[in-house]
Amino acid sequence: MGSGKVTSSSEPFDFRGTHVTVAGLGVSGVPAAKVLHARGAVVTVVNDGDDARAREQAAELEALGITVRLGDGATLPEGTELIVTTPGWKPDKPLFLAAEQAGVPVWGDVELAWRLRGPDAAPWLAVTGTNGKTTTVRMLASILTAAGLRTAAVGNIGVSLLDVVLGEEPYRDLDVLAVELSSYQLHWSPSLRADSATVLNLAPDHLDWHGSMEAYARDKGRIYEGNRVACVYNVEDKATEDLVREAEVEEGCRAVGFTLGAPAPSQLGVVEGLLVDRAFVENRQKNAQELAEVADVDPPAPHNIANALAAAALARAFGVPASAVRDGLRAFRPDPHRIEHVADLDGVAYVDDSKATNTHAAEASLAAYEPIVWIAGGLAKGATFDELVARSAKRLRAAVLIGADRALIRDALARHAPEVPVVDLDRTDTGAMLQAVTEAKRLARPGDTVLLAPACASMDMFTNYNQRGDAFAAAVRELGA
Repeated sequence: MGSGKVTSSSEPFDFRGTHVTVAGLGVSGVPAAKVLHARGAVVTVVNDGDDARAREQAAELEALGITVRLGDGATLPEGTELIVTTPGWKPDKPLFLAAEQAGVPVWGDVELAWRLRGPDAAPWLAVTGTNGKTTTVRMLASILTAAGLRTAAVGNIGVSLLDVVLGEEPYRDLDVLAVELSSYQLHWSPSLRADSATVLNLAPDHLDWHGSMEAYARDKGRIYEGNRVACVYNVEDKATEDLVREAEVEEGCRAVGFTLGAPAPSQLGVVEGLLVDRAFVENRQKNAQELAEVADVDPPAPHNIANALAAAALARAFGVPASAVRDGLRAFRPDPHRIEHVADLDGVAYVDDSKATNTHAAEASLAAYEPIVWIAGGLAKGATFDELVARSAKRLRAAVLIGADRALIRDALARHAPEVPVVDLDRTDTGAMLQAVTEAKRLARPGDTVLLAPACASMDMFTNYNQRGDAFAAAVRELGA
């Protein structure tokens, strides 16, 4: 390959002598550079930043004989035949525009991992969507494990797919992978072909990166390309079904829906408190298979039941028995800060959904409780809140607003829920959370839920959503004491 242009084929090839530019250092750029260098590629790493961390990583790579260029991520190195980029680099960066003009392909680290798979590599069951990806992937891994399969939850969940496909411990000899993929990763993955895949839902997010909702949806839809067994979609979110219709799949691949209502043939759904399958059964026109009880899903909030149905559909597409769906869901425990029950104080439930960092996630969280004292606010990331407030207004007892862009939510509440009391906390220090929870406790009545579902990012006040959720839980415990 070193003597010619890299193609978009998914066939394996020899990297020896190929001039590869790795765009960006960080958690994916450094291992990509090492993997390519170890396979004989001539590697140059370019990076926008030139800080202490970047210089430390550069020194590590230069010790191996890899060229690193700091402070200039815009210029295409001479002789480049392939670019491998970290997910965060936006498609409109000058480096990629130069690559397009030169006819140089661009891959992400996921695409590189896909190309490096061996002939007997474990198949991928892939999950994307605006919200619920990590929970669904972890549910899927739990179900597959309950079926006796060797598996792991990998990808955007925090486990490098390069480590997985190269057989690093503990990822050797797996039967199947539960893979979380972001829209960023999918954008740069032209040849990825999952065994089965799902787009859980679609709502505006990361539009600053993709440029438009259409481009965002198109990148999400890449997950369906080349599917072999099943394309799993959300019946309640028509945009996901549209992506299935547009996908080029292998002959015999099926469209399988999931719904919170009673399922039609070729769907999974809910009937009288049971999760049931009318897709992977004999005579699906007349028959249904009980998979689990709604009570087996932790927590049994509507959007989490949808996650469970999507995970079950992917597992059933892989041949998993119904009993493993039940056992896997019963064994699953959600990650922190995802509709996590913190405590009950004076008859009021306190729930931490700090992971609800956009309006779509917050709406799903608000739909799970009533009545609610809502704690919200942070960095809006260009979002608007009128639709969220209008749809959720009848559930709100009161609202307590924090963070830099809280005025956007306050104004939406004034327009669509003027009767809802609002406490606007004009502070962004970390102590604001204790005051917010104190105000929420004052406003709540027995039977209410105090819900942290910010609908915003956290970085105006906290390092990340985890720290924000921890501050909420600490404040609840302090009041309880």
